[in-house]
Amino acid sequence: MKISYSWLQEYLDLQVSPKDLGEKIERSSVEVDSVTQPSDGLKKIVVGKIISMEPHPDSDHLQVCQVDVGDDELSQIVCGAPNVATDKKVIVALPGSRIGGNVKIKRSKMRGVVSNGMICALDEIGFSKDVVPKEWADGIYFLQDDAKVGEPVFPYLGMDDYLIDVDVTPNRGDMLSVYGVARDLGAIYAQTPKLNHPKVEEVATPASDKVSLDVDEDLAPIYKMRVVKNVKIQPSPRWLQIKLWNAGIRPINNVVDVTNYILLKYGQPLHAFDYGKVSGSTIKARYAQKGEKLTTLDEAEHDLDEKDIVIADDQKPIALAGVMGGLNSEIDDQTTTVAIESAVFTPTLIRKTAQRQNLHTDASQHFERGVDRGGVEEAVDAAAQMMHELADGDVLKGIVTGSSYDVKDVVVKVTLPRVNHVLGTELNLDQVADIFKQLGFGVQVDGETYTVSVPSTRWDIHIPADLLEEVARIYGYDKIPSTLPSGPTTIGALTEKQKLIRDSRRVLEALGLNQAISYALTTESKAGQFMMRESAETQLSWPMTADHTTLRMNLISGLLDDVAYNNARRVKDVALYEQGRVFYKDSADQVRPSEHEHIAGAVSGQLVVDPLKNAKNNAIDFYQLKGIVEKYLDNLAIKGDVDFVATDRYPEMHPGRTADILIHGHYIGFIGQVHPTVAEAYKINQTYVFELDLDALIEMPKDMNQFEPISKYPSITRDVALLVDKSVTNAQVLAQIQKKGGAYLKSVKLFDIYDGKNLPGGKQSLAYTLTYQNPNATLTDDEVNQAFEKVQKTLTSELGAEIR
Repeated sequence: MKISYSWLQEYLDLQVSPKDLGEKIERSSVEVDSVTQPSDGLKKIVVGKIISMEPHPDSDHLQVCQVDVGDDELSQIVCGAPNVATDKKVIVALPGSRIGGNVKIKRSKMRGVVSNGMICALDEIGFSKDVVPKEWADGIYFLQDDAKVGEPVFPYLGMDDYLIDVDVTPNRGDMLSVYGVARDLGAIYAQTPKLNHPKVEEVATPASDKVSLDVDEDLAPIYKMRVVKNVKIQPSPRWLQIKLWNAGIRPINNVVDVTNYILLKYGQPLHAFDYGKVSGSTIKARYAQKGEKLTTLDEAEHDLDEKDIVIADDQKPIALAGVMGGLNSEIDDQTTTVAIESAVFTPTLIRKTAQRQNLHTDASQHFERGVDRGGVEEAVDAAAQMMHELADGDVLKGIVTGSSYDVKDVVVKVTLPRVNHVLGTELNLDQVADIFKQLGFGVQVDGETYTVSVPSTRWDIHIPADLLEEVARIYGYDKIPSTLPSGPTTIGALTEKQKLIRDSRRVLEALGLNQAISYALTTESKAGQFMMRESAETQLSWPMTADHTTLRMNLISGLLDDVAYNNARRVKDVALYEQGRVFYKDSADQVRPSEHEHIAGAVSGQLVVDPLKNAKNNAIDFYQLKGIVEKYLDNLAIKGDVDFVATDRYPEMHPGRTADILIHGHYIGFIGQVHPTVAEAYKINQTYVFELDLDALIEMPKDMNQFEPISKYPSITRDVALLVDKSVTNAQVLAQIQKKGGAYLKSVKLFDIYDGKNLPGGKQSLAYTLTYQNPNATLTDDEVNQAFEKVQKTLTSELGAEIR
């Protein structure tokens, strides 16, 4: 919210610069996004008066104007605005000036006629089009008659003011108003703000003769209304328009502008209904009914939910309560009688209504954060009196009340020792009492106990901790002494789970993969892909975007989005991994999903880029990624044999190039190629992926002592080539070699596979290197040969292998 520095000065004696004031607010109250002056960057923009004008000789819409800008001679300026007229004071950008967007104005010719500058519209000197009054939206702006020719225009438009943009946190809704900020600054600078309170001039006719209210108190605990007759709709006075557009609000007319002004001033949202458009004399606050629709003031039609709160007449809804009024009851030029609503609505209901209808307004923002329940009447009184003064309206006697209750001060107790203990200060009784008084709180002191009465203007204070915070910030956070914590300290350490997760990242990065971090929210279709178990999906009630509606149940889909992002930017070689949580629900009725740690990888293109090799021939394949997974599991030192079992149970995976991963028969994940149709849908090249249940890996038993000294004795190798049936797998061969390899068999590596020409049908050739090593002595050929012969015999007898 943008707060005007000059507006604050109407209530406080501020002897600090706007920037220093902004810094003080940020250090004491809420964050300040910026302190700006609308005229920043603009220069040589002055008041001019159009003395005469004549049509451009070579244009049917341009006018050649003679303008008095305070110089000895008139300036000739060509203008194309449809509303340009003589004897009007206008905004003139002189040659060499800077206008909005840092545009420099030069002396130029327009269709052969010299133009010494530019006659400007408001948006051309930096005003947002959203705040330009409609009457000036399509033309130049006329200044007041008493504007002095030749002087800078900025004071006449409020552009010399400073605007403090405060970013109000949800707990400080009281600062969403000029009065709220003034009260807070009054406490900070030990001043009492000079706030004005309305005195309403009423006519004899009771407002209750005109309107009655039927209000559900659960929806609107406070609902009040005033009626003003015989209003004359016209533009608001310039001072009011300036206050509105400096706050980012477009001036509309003198009635609507009053309600927006009261919102800025008091923080109380109001709504003005055209009483002549209301059916019947009863206005209701109720839930919407099934099938009802409402077109709001932004001309958008809304299908109302039965949980939405509406304001309705005898026939139809006329407003979305606390959010936006209806187009069917808007104030227009023919309005003569106005019903002014001032209320307090239940915050949660307003928030949900605004979310359901995707309609977030200033009014809903205020009601969601809370409003001053004790100021509802004062706000509607001020609005009615302003409509009397600015629109010549007659204020009917009395306030019509639909619901109300006695708003009382909140009483909170706190002790001086508690204040000093928590804050680390040495404040005395009087200092703390004075702080409470500066805040406008009532305070009674009994010994060292304060009984504090908190007015309704500070509805965020309920418990002693709230008072402690108030004392700290008004006393000054910078004055609170800094101390180091005392007492025994403990050495921090990671849990075994944390260690394994960090080790997982280091291992995969060492194997050539880069870490990716994806959103835990995705689309419904992507959340259900690559599932490792059955699960119901978890939908967000109020997703921010259509792409983030469902909690993920896999990591691979997020990695494929990352691969697609890179492929789209001509990065073909992508190797990524992600460690994170997936979310499962055993049934749709389960409220909160269970969270499970997973780790996944995706590789597309070349894992190791070799410029001497063809990229297609060197692309990642199943066996390279399998080697990464095997090495990763080996580094985790998990006990048990790792098996890769071919499977076709994942519809998103290539059925002939996918395998389940099992350790000791326990399923822990899968690996394989993404199905070509899925890859096409993601717009990615051929990609291989894996996903593992990290929680399952963490729980599995591990070989903790892995260190083995390097042997100083030489190793001996033997190669063996086998001719076996194609049905015989590498795993079967390795199992037989390990079974009969002997105590000194160090490793077995498959180095060749051949199933081409010159082999019998149904046969394949597999070649292995067996490495033998004794860690304590030098092996002899006889020892190795004996062990090697046993291996050959078992391969022949058990697998029917033919030794080649």
